[in-house]
Amino acid sequence: MDNKFNFSSKFKVANIFSLIFFATSILFILVKGLNYGIDFKGGTLIELRANNTGASEIRSSLSNMDLGDINVKKFGKEGDYLIKVEQKENEGSKLIPQIKKNLSNSLNTEINFRRIESVGPKVSSELLQSGIIAISLSLAAMLFYIWIRFEWQFSIGSIVALFHDVVITVGIFSFLSLEINLSIIAAVLTIVGYSMNDTVVIYDRIRENLNKYNRLSISEISDLSINDTLARTIITSVTTMLALISIFILGGEILRGFSFAMILGVLIGTYSSIFVASPMLKFLKVTYKTLEKEEEKIVP
Repeated sequence: MDNKFNFSSKFKVANIFSLIFFATSILFILVKGLNYGIDFKGGTLIELRANNTGASEIRSSLSNMDLGDINVKKFGKEGDYLIKVEQKENEGSKLIPQIKKNLSNSLNTEINFRRIESVGPKVSSELLQSGIIAISLSLAAMLFYIWIRFEWQFSIGSIVALFHDVVITVGIFSFLSLEINLSIIAAVLTIVGYSMNDTVVIYDRIRENLNKYNRLSISEISDLSINDTLARTIITSVTTMLALISIFILGGEILRGFSFAMILGVLIGTYSSIFVASPMLKFLKVTYKTLEKEEEKIVP
């Protein structure tokens, strides 16, 4: 057996690296929290164009209206701004006309409102709950699929890899204070499917090689299997990354968060399939005899 790369020799270092990042991500999520967007926090989002006006002037104009928490930042091209206003009870439909009137009167320039989104507290709470349920159900469905498709040791390895990918991705968003909205939830669900697909390809080759080379250790089998599927993994990851980087650069601010989450997911998912999911089989002491025992349970 002539392996091109000895991945198993790096498993221990990679696992320490993953544990540090995983623990740090959880720490950031619990301590710093997540920067929820309008979708989950409730409020009003306004995208406007105002030439010859700074963010500080817009913020100062809105601060006199007692709107609560206000966030103003540059968005896209010069003169474009994104305004986020905290949702208050009983604001009704009069809020947007009041903001338009106030800005038009206080700023000596033409104001063009390009996009307005408003989400009430009740709806945002339901969206957040639905997002959490969607991610939980997707992980449960993946666990059930792997449990049916492979032995229970493979199921544990794949779920550990999935939690690794999701937690670290969300942890990076927490660290960078990037906004979490519905598009990020969609990205996380896509990451789950991508990572699982990559893991299943490697696991399928590992099980095949366990039957073929039953005298080799699980570390040797993992090395052989990863090298067998490495070309496929690289091609899939690179082509996906090319599309995502193009969206990140050319897709504008609206798609930037989604594409950034997907880029992280592809990188972390590819890494976890090799350096998290595969080492779990060694940790769980998977051998050729493991497959024999499972076959004996199925065939009386």
